[in-house]
Amino acid sequence: MPYIHQPVLLAEVLHFLDPRPGEVFVDCTVGGGGHSAAILPRLLPGGRLIGLDRDAAAIEAAGERLAPFGLAVELVRANFRDLALVLRDRGIAAVDGLLFDLGVSSYQLDNPERGFSYQAEAPLDMRMGQEQELTAATVVNTWPEERLAEIIWRYGEERWARRIASFIAAARQREPVTTTTQLVKIIKAAIPAGARGSGHHPAKRTFQALRIAINGELTALQEAMEQLPGVLRPGGRVGVITFHSLEDRIVKRAFQGLYGRCTCPPGMPVCTCGSRRVLEPVTRKPVTPGAAEVTANPRSRSARLRVARRVLKEKDGE
Repeated sequence: MPYIHQPVLLAEVLHFLDPRPGEVFVDCTVGGGGHSAAILPRLLPGGRLIGLDRDAAAIEAAGERLAPFGLAVELVRANFRDLALVLRDRGIAAVDGLLFDLGVSSYQLDNPERGFSYQAEAPLDMRMGQEQELTAATVVNTWPEERLAEIIWRYGEERWARRIASFIAAARQREPVTTTTQLVKIIKAAIPAGARGSGHHPAKRTFQALRIAINGELTALQEAMEQLPGVLRPGGRVGVITFHSLEDRIVKRAFQGLYGRCTCPPGMPVCTCGSRRVLEPVTRKPVTPGAAEVTANPRSRSARLRVARRVLKEKDGE
């Protein structure tokens, strides 16, 4: 199936990241190249964009879409947790702009073979990078019940985590759980009918939790945020689009720490935490899609964009 990428919050990304001719940008989750295709014309002449993605299908699709920009774009199959390494290998000391568009792409959700969707029959896979060995089927069938309950609660914020894990453990004793529909059936049986409500699909939180655990998404995001001081040049901008509270919390806390806010206990006569002001906020509050975008692309509903700028001169924590 074609790799279709409908970029979320595109006008807002262009406005707040403000790409300019001659600058170097990194699209840390290039996907099908939707955001990059809009950023690149603003970097020319003289600018450059590096696009990263773990997914080989995304790199191929982005290559086709961005081919008209020639040598101004370079695509790298890599996890954004390796951002600093990718730049160092290319002799790039620092960049002017970074964009992270987190979450699962429409292509990955809509392609049954990838196993991300709870609304289609598919093998339990959920790998964002096909080179890795760990799949959802491995987790569901081999991880201890206690560990399953922990990840479903921590990464899915699912109140029925223990009950779902118990039902999975019982089901896999009868036969291996190898498809998305098998897992959905187990989850629906575990959640009492009266607790399902009329909102989200009952399997949504569990599928989210498994995907995050399998792909190490939150750890990778935390590691990428820790690299910001070393990869952004003074005046450089970073934008992060998140799609659930766990991601947004990591980004919010990382930005606040780099805003130089002292984290010492109240009453300390001298700051000893070593905080320093590396970033300054561009968006004081998260930017969310307008009604027109949500109508055109319902999957954008939960998107939240935070943008910060590298200060021209670092200051001690205040």
